[in-house]
Amino acid sequence: MATARGLRHLLTCSRWRRGRGEAPQSRALAAVVPGVSQVDNNSDFLGKRPHRRHPGILHLPCVEVPPALAAAAQSLLLESSMPNVEKQVQALTNYLWSRRLPVEPEELQRRAVHLEEKFLENPDLLQVEEKLREAVLRALRKTTYHWQELSYHESLSLVYMAARLDGGFAAVSRAFHEIRARVPEFQPQTLMDFGSGTGSVTWAAHSAWGQSLREYMCVDSSAAMLVLAEKLLKGGSESGEPYVPGVFFRRFLPVSPKVQFDVVVSAFSLSELPSKADRTELVQTLWRKTSHFLILVENGTKAGHCLLMDARDLVLKNKKKQKEEKFSMVILARGSPEEANRWPRITQPVLKRPRHVHCHLCCPDGHMQHAVITARQHGRDLYRCARVSSWGDLLPVITPSESELPLSPAEDPLGVDKEA
Repeated sequence: MATARGLRHLLTCSRWRRGRGEAPQSRALAAVVPGVSQVDNNSDFLGKRPHRRHPGILHLPCVEVPPALAAAAQSLLLESSMPNVEKQVQALTNYLWSRRLPVEPEELQRRAVHLEEKFLENPDLLQVEEKLREAVLRALRKTTYHWQELSYHESLSLVYMAARLDGGFAAVSRAFHEIRARVPEFQPQTLMDFGSGTGSVTWAAHSAWGQSLREYMCVDSSAAMLVLAEKLLKGGSESGEPYVPGVFFRRFLPVSPKVQFDVVVSAFSLSELPSKADRTELVQTLWRKTSHFLILVENGTKAGHCLLMDARDLVLKNKKKQKEEKFSMVILARGSPEEANRWPRITQPVLKRPRHVHCHLCCPDGHMQHAVITARQHGRDLYRCARVSSWGDLLPVITPSESELPLSPAEDPLGVDKEA
């Protein structure tokens, strides 16, 4: 709703400026994307739909928490009889949205060295090592963000539910809607939610793929959070029938590296880890357990954006370097050799030079030969085959036996000379 009001405000400003003789805002912003000059009309993307419903529109209307979830949360809050719930909710919300990332030890050391150098530049400061150390520590305490780990006990879990249940459900629902809109044929069967908290991911996933999902794995280090999430599934009690079947609760990730899930979600959990090394290890572990989609959600702040960009770069750039292994092998078979398989094998890296290729070959008779292949002398087909061949491949050519080798490369129609 706020977005709609902001849009109307921008349109009003645009009309007002046009009345004063200035260019409309849309025209002023037209040069921001100079590469896009026309609409993609070749694909007939609209069909019979109006422009306001073109396929690029992916936003959701106002998302509502399922009535069963809202009723269960309301029941738990009434039973708890916590004082000043609204003030606690507002305080926790402000704290979570203003939270920054913990300072890494390397950054802390760099700041300490910088402050020490700054103090040493002051000639009036008594250069005593102990006083200098105290001054540096005092300055670090004033200028460094003090990150603290949140321990979600029973009462704090209820406050978190009241503060973040609807927002977390809406954020994850938007991510699921994106997948459904762009990959409509995707029907997941298993889902894992790391840092499951109140279980809003399970509810959102059930709303999106309830007909196909058969297993929900909720992982959270807080036992109180797991109990709360299970109560929400059972309508606010401990003995009711769960609204979503197939939900399992764990405090730790599955140990087996072979266990994978169609969808893996981590919502508002990366910011709860104390260091970049822990976040890196977690993202790599979650990616290994993902068979189709990994969804990471954080607060829409600068810190949350940095967390997601680091995670994205880690996954995209973490390609295993190829390792080349040198080995020898022999395969023996009984029976007569087939003539069709008597091609020589390339035993060294192919040297590709301008208009010619060097191939070191192991011939069927066991002898090594060095062939210099050109398109002019051997034909375009053999030349192209040689250029695209690699070490260990078979070269489609019939080589002369040792007794048939010419005395010089000039006399050899294949350009083959004996090497060993």
